[in-house]
Amino acid sequence: MRWLWLALAVWGAVHPMSWFLAWFAQNGFDLMGMVDAWHANAASSGLVWDLTIAAIVLTIWVIVESAGTSNWRGLWAIPATFLVGVSFGLPLYLLLRRAKA
Repeated sequence: MRWLWLALAVWGAVHPMSWFLAWFAQNGFDLMGMVDAWHANAASSGLVWDLTIAAIVLTIWVIVESAGTSNWRGLWAIPATFLVGVSFGLPLYLLLRRAKA
């Protein structure tokens, strides 16, 4: 399973980031402009909120489980989630929680 989690983490980092970088190439490094684009219509706003809620739930899970198991390496999934996305943070966390100490 570790190879699967690794492959999904790589895909989850590269694929969304390619879209973000393409957007920045067209619009400049305008974070507020990107946020505005995410809320261009009700469908995209719904998706943003869905992913935001999933990111919050994942963060709580990572913190609680990392504290319970003292597997602090798993905390790397939190910045991965908020800097790239749930598609990167979740498989990264699943990889890190299975990694040998």
